[in-house]
Amino acid sequence: MADMYQEFATAVGEARVQPAAAFAALEKLAAGTVGAKLFTLMEFEFATGLGRRIYSNMPDAYPVSGRKPLPPGRWSNEVIEKKRNFVANDIEGIAEVFPDHEIIRSLGCESVVNIPIAVGGEIVGTINCLDVAGAYTRERLAFADSLVLPGIACFLLSALRTRTGK
Repeated sequence: MADMYQEFATAVGEARVQPAAAFAALEKLAAGTVGAKLFTLMEFEFATGLGRRIYSNMPDAYPVSGRKPLPPGRWSNEVIEKKRNFVANDIEGIAEVFPDHEIIRSLGCESVVNIPIAVGGEIVGTINCLDVAGAYTRERLAFADSLVLPGIACFLLSALRTRTGK
């Protein structure tokens, strides 16, 4: 596992203003710890109430720059208000909060963990890992917090890219 963190650190150091390598390294880190068949990063635009996808390992189904409304209710309460991971380990739990649950299921995913990323006390986005039903056991979820710091680095790189226009 130390090799995955070193690979991530190298990718961040070399990414400069182009964070694609850091995003891919975070995906690999997530897949090797928490598990992720589908992996995306979503930035939040609270002024519009939308999330904007900045990375996807399945761009045909979930393209980068795709936008979707931030789900109200239980999901927003957990992730945005309380800054806690949202976990659903079956498609029914996913369907309660995500209207695109049929697409998710068609990709072979029936569980999700959304990991909120906060910078300066403000939620800036989420790391989204989706996998087969029942994938997010207590043992696997124990690794979720280990993705927060690498996630912060990725979202800061994205903000730097946006700010500099490169």
